[in-house]
Amino acid sequence: MRIDAKQRVRKLFRLRTILLMVMLSVLLLPLGSLYFFRFYENVLVQKTEVELITQSAVFSSLYREFIGHNNPQDNGVYTPVEPQLDLSKQKILPRRPQARLVLSSFEDTDLSPAQIAGERMQNILLSTQKVTLAGMRILDNQGLVVAGRSEIGMSLADIPEVQQALKGEYAAVLRERISDEPPPSIASLSRGTGIRVFTAFPIIDQGQVYGVVYLSRTPQNILKHLYSIKEKVILLSLVLLGLTGLIVLFISSRLSRPIRELIEQTQKVTSGESETVEVLKQPGTYELSKLSNSFAKMSQTLHERSQYIQQFASHVSHEFKTPLTSMQGSLELLQEHGDDMPKEQHQRFINNLQDDTERLKRLVNRLLEQARADSLQGSADSSNLLESMKAIESRYADEKIEFIYSKMEMDRQVAIGKSALQSVISNLVDNSLQHGSSKIAIQITEEKDRLSIAFIDDGKGISEANRKRIFTPFFTTKRETGGTGLGLGIIESILKASNGTIKNEDTAGDDYPGAKFVINLALVQ
Repeated sequence: MRIDAKQRVRKLFRLRTILLMVMLSVLLLPLGSLYFFRFYENVLVQKTEVELITQSAVFSSLYREFIGHNNPQDNGVYTPVEPQLDLSKQKILPRRPQARLVLSSFEDTDLSPAQIAGERMQNILLSTQKVTLAGMRILDNQGLVVAGRSEIGMSLADIPEVQQALKGEYAAVLRERISDEPPPSIASLSRGTGIRVFTAFPIIDQGQVYGVVYLSRTPQNILKHLYSIKEKVILLSLVLLGLTGLIVLFISSRLSRPIRELIEQTQKVTSGESETVEVLKQPGTYELSKLSNSFAKMSQTLHERSQYIQQFASHVSHEFKTPLTSMQGSLELLQEHGDDMPKEQHQRFINNLQDDTERLKRLVNRLLEQARADSLQGSADSSNLLESMKAIESRYADEKIEFIYSKMEMDRQVAIGKSALQSVISNLVDNSLQHGSSKIAIQITEEKDRLSIAFIDDGKGISEANRKRIFTPFFTTKRETGGTGLGLGIIESILKASNGTIKNEDTAGDDYPGAKFVINLALVQ
């Protein structure tokens, strides 16, 4: 089973990125709601200001008409009055100061044109106020109230917005308001119920200020307004609910579903329904992809190890069964007919017992070597190939074997421990000796960051039929001369622990016609 998660081209985000996106989404939802309240409340304030500007324009026109300074033929450039208030920028001022009592021309018997105009507008203001619920005052050019529900004859000239209007400039401010109604349930979000909009609209004709229309009104309560447009609010709530559902689905598809699939696969392996865990097709995140690959590789390794142990146990039982059966038969014959058996035959059975004992001893020793090789763990050890080869030459000095190699090429550092490398080479030399070799040529080939080491002998070689079986445990053609069939298996296990490989190649084209084994190891620079 080949484990490869790189087959998918779909980009996988890291788990921390997914969690960050989800947390930001969770944070932005209430912030977005708060922004919506603030924005919508500001819209209500500006809407209230526009209404007051419109009413002020009408009252201004009436006032000019009543004082005789309304010129409909005026062709001057008209500049519309734009709303100025913005809750995010506007400072909320204290409550409006009380009007100041002054002794003025109101005590005179003759009424001024402003007073006459104020009396004529009084009923109009009171009737309008019942409908609009706005506070209304008409001031003369001195800031004295000439029309309104109260404070007539009193001065508002000290109020900043009135002062600005008396200079011919429109002014609008927000002031604190004391409400006689209980605060709404989300008073922390709404400021509209605690403020009042004040506008001071100058009454101007031919560039001269004749008075001020001073109006005020509380913006509409945002909760009441939202209730009046409840259909839109419900639609928005459904949109937010949909967004929340999308976030849940996103988390489920990226995290929950892959984890559930992985759990189901591990449970199937545990119950025996499946042999290995497969790589998730849609892991969701980078970490889950790595976890899925790790589980798949682990289960594949355990499966291969389990099969290896089963096969190895079968081979071991077979290898032990043959000499044990022979020994049992010899002992039974000696026990039953030992006294009547000729001396030569008696000795032959004794020799057979000794040979089978030696064979079992060799098997046990090689099995111990195989066990040690299988249990080797990867390490950062390295060794010099030339030094290890010199040690091998010394070990086989008494054997009739010649090693042919270039010292310059062999002077390389490879990523394998010294004892492990010497064990690999000595097992290869033993195989060559068992097959009648007298020379071993060693050839070096460097490929990027790896080194290939070819061992070519002049022995009898390996037949084409046997080449497919030589790495099978206990397979040997030299059993009668002490072969156990474990040498190549030991080499393979040692190399695997050091990220190395071994393979058998054809000797066609080489100087020697025997066997050729190529070891591949990582180079240490």
